[in-house]
Amino acid sequence: MTVQTMRAWAVDEPGPIDGHPLRLVERPVPVPAPGQVRVRVAVCGVCRTDLHLAEGELPPKHRQVIPGHEAVGTVDLAGEGATRFTVGDRVGVPWLAHTCGVCAFCRTGRENLCIDPRFTGWDVDGGYAEYLVADEDYAYLLPGGFDDETAAPLLCAGIIGYRALRQSGCPPGGRLGIYGFGGSAHLTAQIAIAEGTRVHVLTRAAGARGLALELGAASAAGGADAPPEPLDAAILFAPAGALVPPAMAALDRGATLAVAGIHLTDIPPLNYEAHLFEERVLRSVTANTRADGREFLAIAERIGMQVTTTRYGFDQADMALRDLAHERVRGVAVLDVSGP
Repeated sequence: MTVQTMRAWAVDEPGPIDGHPLRLVERPVPVPAPGQVRVRVAVCGVCRTDLHLAEGELPPKHRQVIPGHEAVGTVDLAGEGATRFTVGDRVGVPWLAHTCGVCAFCRTGRENLCIDPRFTGWDVDGGYAEYLVADEDYAYLLPGGFDDETAAPLLCAGIIGYRALRQSGCPPGGRLGIYGFGGSAHLTAQIAIAEGTRVHVLTRAAGARGLALELGAASAAGGADAPPEPLDAAILFAPAGALVPPAMAALDRGATLAVAGIHLTDIPPLNYEAHLFEERVLRSVTANTRADGREFLAIAERIGMQVTTTRYGFDQADMALRDLAHERVRGVAVLDVSGP
């Protein structure tokens, strides 16, 4: 019996991205288990988490794991008992791949903190491949207002940015600082602006500052600069711990800095009076719930979110990660998996 195979990119030996830690490999096409669907991948967004995985800042959970957790494609096979989707449905496969459903966090609506979770492109193989399998309960039926390329970044960059915005406690009409302005930040900013928030973007990339102003930010300056007014909330998207002290110093009384990334370099010492006193809060943001995803996708469609992407051919996955590492991507890099 002939085994059907597919092309995929796998993390061979984690290391500096310029050393080509990804390898193009051939794998058997996966078969869905009960409760799973198989998705023929059309495109997959390229996330900074994929870069952390390739470089070893996130240790791979198994050898030659296939990255990618912003996968868009069509269901082409359902496993036993999987009835949520039908063959031909267009779906998105996100970062959150499975939760236990029984721990205290899952039972209280906090499945993002599940004690036994699995994540796409880290625990289970992801979307840098022509096919993947996913638990049907963790995939999303995608809004019709977005084509494949613009839908892909919504599945992680959009969802985690949305959760970070809510965790920052920024009130509608408030003053929000955004530190770093890549794939996730440029989507999050649009929700905040649609809610009447004044958004101040702080990033070292001149092109990103230009995009921020195009999208309606009130100001855009360098990453370590002070915003023009005290902030009611801030979100740190750049994985740079050195930005935490200036971001905390920019907060008004009682405001929160939410750190949106899964990885952050070391944070320099904080001064209690300058950075934390007057009830300023520093908090992390961990993954997301499925409810976050549903809420975000509905908002994105309602406000007509603009998604800025840079397309790469499937054979250019390693180039896309290098460009991301060196800040050469405008918006979100997206792999055209169905192309060459």
